[in-house]
Amino acid sequence: MALTERERPSGRALVVRLDSAGDVLLAGPAVRAVAARRAHVTLLTSPLGEAAARLLPGVDEVMVWSAPWVLADPPPVRPEAVAGLVDALAAGRFDDALVLTSFHQSPLPAALLLRLAGVARIAAISVDYPGSLLDVRHRVDEDIPEPERGLSLAAAAGFPLPPDDDGRLAVRRPLPPTAHLTGDGPYVVVHPGAAAPARQWPPERCAQAVTELTARGWRAVVTGGPSERELTALVAGRDGVDLGGRTDMPGLAGVLAGAAAVVVGNTGPAHLAAAVGTPVVSLFSPVVPPARWAPYGVPAVLLGDQLAPCRDTRARVCPVPGHPCLAEVTAAEVADAVEKLATYTHDGSDPR
Repeated sequence: MALTERERPSGRALVVRLDSAGDVLLAGPAVRAVAARRAHVTLLTSPLGEAAARLLPGVDEVMVWSAPWVLADPPPVRPEAVAGLVDALAAGRFDDALVLTSFHQSPLPAALLLRLAGVARIAAISVDYPGSLLDVRHRVDEDIPEPERGLSLAAAAGFPLPPDDDGRLAVRRPLPPTAHLTGDGPYVVVHPGAAAPARQWPPERCAQAVTELTARGWRAVVTGGPSERELTALVAGRDGVDLGGRTDMPGLAGVLAGAAAVVVGNTGPAHLAAAVGTPVVSLFSPVVPPARWAPYGVPAVLLGDQLAPCRDTRARVCPVPGHPCLAEVTAAEVADAVEKLATYTHDGSDPR
C-alpha cells in the first residue's frame, strides 16, 4: 500500500551521540525510529564514533566533532571550533534534534549549541533543570538497556519505533566478504582489546582461550585495531588466525557476522557483534551495570564477578589489584560458554 502524503517522511532531523563506536551502535534503534518519520537524518558524533555511524541504517549524513565535555581524552575548548560547529548545524536547517547521552552525561552543553544554531525542537533525557534549552525534557528509569533508553526518548519526542522494526541493533547490509581473512569453516572470534583497560580480559587469559578453543576443535580468529597488533599476535600465538589491524569497521562487522560466537569484553565490538546477530561471550567488568551495557538482543553468556569491589565505579583503570573481576575467569569457562551458545544457535535452548 502506498503511503499518503501525511504518512510519507518529511523534514530534517539531527541525532547527537558524541561518544565512541559502541555508544553509536547502541543508538541505532533510536536513529531508525527518527528516520521512519523524517526524510533526512544527520548523526553528529565524535571521531571515535564516525565509522560506526556510517554503518547505521537510517543515517543519511554524518557530522564529526570532538566534544570537550564527553571524550575521555578531551580537546581544549576553542571558541573557533565551537563557532564552526554552530555554523555547520545552522546550515543543516534541522527541524528536530535528539541528544542521546548515557546516564552520567549531561545533554545541556550540546543543547545549548543546538539552540544557538537555531534548531527548532530539541529533546533529551535530563535530570538537570534545562531552562529554555530543551523543548522535550524526558525522564526514564536508568536501569534499562541503552537502546531502550534511546527509544524511550525518541518516542517521547514523537518518533515511536515502527511496528515492523524489532528494535534490535543493526548495520547496513550487505557486508564485505571476509572468507579470505578468516579461512573456510566454522570459527570463533576472540577480541582481546578494550577501550578502557578495566574492561579488558587479561591477554594471557585470552591466549589460553585460543589454545583451549583450538583443543576443542574450534578455529579461533583474533581481531583488533592497528594499534593492537602486538596484542593480537600474542593472543593468536601459533593456534589462532591473527587479524590484528587487517579490518576496517565494515570488515570487522563481516568477520563477526560469520562467527559462531564472539569472545569480547564490554567494548565496541561486543555491540557490533550484537548488531550483526552473533552470540556473545561477554567478559563483563562490573565498573558499569550490565543491565545497561550488556550485549543487546542476541544470545549472550555474561562472565565476570558482578559483585567485585570495582562495581559501579565507572573506572577506566581497574582500582583493585590483580583485576580479579575478570582475571579469575578461566579459559575453560569461556570455551564452555562458547559451546553453550553454539548449542543455542542450533536447537534454540537458552544458554543461560
